Amino acid sequence: MKEQRGKARAGQASKDKAKASGTPSSARTIAVNRQARHEYDILGKVEAGIALTGTEIKAIRLGRVNLREAYAHPEGGELWLFGVHIGPYPPAGPYGHEPTRPRKLLLHREEIEELTDAVQQQGLTMVPLRLYTNAKGIAKVELALAHGRKLYDKRRAIAERDAQRQMQRALGRRS
Repeated sequence: MKEQRGKARAGQASKDKAKASGTPSSARTIAVNRQARHEYDILGKVEAGIALTGTEIKAIRLGRVNLREAYAHPEGGELWLFGVHIGPYPPAGPYGHEPTRPRKLLLHREEIEELTDAVQQQGLTMVPLRLYTNAKGIAKVELALAHGRKLYDKRRAIAERDAQRQMQRALGRRS
């Protein structure tokens, strides 16, 4: 009996550690914007909620999302997400949602003001890096404050990545 209690407590401790570290135990990544890491230098990240309709969240859970051309922009004291394509939810039929409509991002007022200042004064861009559902099943977007790369910066980044990969291979063969 006491052994079972000890095991239960150990299981609870690992759950508490997961909560403390900030990594939800059942977060599920729906879509990743891999191109954003190539096109931009990422300066900072922020998590934001999204205002969605019923058919949109159902389509997101099915994985019908594309972030490739997406960006966030402040308008009227709010942040809006443009260019995200959320495909139709088949059971909704003709009563579904518009796939590429602008979607409102849900952030605290201070965060919105901070991001708006960075975009307007420093000339930065906000791009979504990934869309995921948290442990409660709520859709979230990981937004990045980014600075666009020039073509030569992209080439340099690719060359550095290749050099790093070759060094790792060489070290792996020696062992």
